[in-house]
Amino acid sequence: MNAFAALSDDTRREIVRLVARNGELTSTEISQSFKMSPPAISQHLKILKEAKVLQMKKEAQKRIYSLHEPGLSEVEDWLLEIRNLWNERLDNLEKYLLKMKKDKAREKK
Repeated sequence: MNAFAALSDDTRREIVRLVARNGELTSTEISQSFKMSPPAISQHLKILKEAKVLQMKKEAQKRIYSLHEPGLSEVEDWLLEIRNLWNERLDNLEKYLLKMKKDKAREKK
């Protein structure tokens, strides 16, 4: 599963927000923030880990989750591409509107 598929679920997006805000969280801490069973949260964490959105390290009996920066680069690259596309479109629209304004001003003369 890729990052986009993993982030298509509301709960998984909220887990990522939670981890992003807090840095590192144990699976127990993450589970306590949701009104669903710990096994259900574990499934979501597994998907996010497989998609390389989160990374997990073990310390004794704890599983600690944090953002996996390289895994999020796919999403970041896509967002940057979309932003650049819209910036280009808006720049073209601005040029067109300025041209129309100049043409209208010439007509009035």
